[in-house]
Amino acid sequence: MNELLYKNSLPHSVLSALAWLYVNFMALTSKLSVKGDGTLPGIYTIWHRQEVIMTYAQRGRNLVGLISKSKDGEYMARILQRFGFSFVRGSTTSGGFLSLRSLIKAARAGFSLAITPDGPKGPVFKVQPGAIYLAQKAGIPVIPCASAYTKKKILRSWDKYQFPLPFGRIQVVYGAPFYVAEADDIPAKAIELENVLNALTAEAEELLLNQHG
Repeated sequence: MNELLYKNSLPHSVLSALAWLYVNFMALTSKLSVKGDGTLPGIYTIWHRQEVIMTYAQRGRNLVGLISKSKDGEYMARILQRFGFSFVRGSTTSGGFLSLRSLIKAARAGFSLAITPDGPKGPVFKVQPGAIYLAQKAGIPVIPCASAYTKKKILRSWDKYQFPLPFGRIQVVYGAPFYVAEADDIPAKAIELENVLNALTAEAEELLLNQHG
C-alpha cells in the first residue's frame, strides 16, 4: 500500500500540499453538518462528483482507497496520504483484479475502505460490479455516503464534478450499512446500491435546503 509512483515530482508535491491546505480552509470556513454514523467499519462509498468533503470528514481514520496509477491519480494519492488515508494503486481498467485483491486483503486485516463506485471515468451514477464484488468477498458492509454544498463550482468533467467553495454550508449523510451476501446477484445489488446512493444524495440536498442561518 501507499505506493507513490512519481516520487521526485515537484509539481505533485507542491500542488497536493496546496490542495490539502485548500480543503482544510474550505471545511473550516464552512458550516458542516453530519447525519449518520461515519465511524462504522465497512466500505465507505460515495459518488465520484461528491468525494471532496469525504476526504476531510474521514480524515485520520486510515481508510484504504483505490487510486489510479495515472499522473492525475498521483495528486489524489498524495492528498489522501496527507489526510491520513492509505491507498492501493490501480483501477477497474488497469490491474483491476489485483487491485480488488489488495483491497480485500486490507479489509480482512481490519481496515475500512473508501471507493467511488462510478469512478474514475463513469458512467456517472452507475455502480461498477467491482464495488459489489469487493463487499461480497471482503465480508464487510458498504457504508453509503452522500454530500451536498450550497457553494460550489461544477467542473466540465464526465460527472460534472462538484468542487466545494469556502463560506458555505455542507451536508454529509451516512446511510445504514448495506450488506452483500455470498449468494446475492452482483448486477442486481449494484442497481440497489445506485438507488441507495441517489436517495442519500436527495436527502443531503433536502437537509441543506431546510437548514437556516
